[in-house]
Amino acid sequence: MMKYVVLLRGINVGGNHRVPKDEFRQVLENLEFHDVVIYINSGNAVFTSDNTVQSTEVQTALEKQFGFTIPTLVLPGDKIQAIADAIPPDWTNDSLKPDKSGQKSDVLYLFDEINTPDIVEKLGHKPDIETMIYVDGAVIANITRANQSKGSLQKLFGSALYSNMTIRNINTAKKLAELVRGIVA
Repeated sequence: MMKYVVLLRGINVGGNHRVPKDEFRQVLENLEFHDVVIYINSGNAVFTSDNTVQSTEVQTALEKQFGFTIPTLVLPGDKIQAIADAIPPDWTNDSLKPDKSGQKSDVLYLFDEINTPDIVEKLGHKPDIETMIYVDGAVIANITRANQSKGSLQKLFGSALYSNMTIRNINTAKKLAELVRGIVA
């Protein structure tokens, strides 16, 4: 049994492209995946499988069920754990406050097309105000809330690079790794 995480891009945002948790789980179970756990309603699932799982297999089943394109990334559980383990321990994802104190920390999970070490440069990394760490399969990004509006990620929305990634905050990334560790396979 192999452990996997599936990350969906662009679902349940602003009431568009609705993928209810129960239907999402059912699609995965119909693919004969086991121990399916859906984490929050933003397109995150952890499961086990007897076979190697490809993103295209999951994406095709989801699109058949929901009737719209759903960019789908499937990563092995050990890669999810390695990404979460690379998050510096002092990084936080603090709520936005009126005084703009705290940090914003995200994991940009990369589709194969852009999963290369030079991705940090392609993102327009601004080392004077933000930190970005490339790990196979992801970029881990941190910026102060005060500088967030000036960061490279703000200019990313709508770009070709943006369409080849799915972003989760570090709290979600850590929880997915925790869920992977918790699955008995």
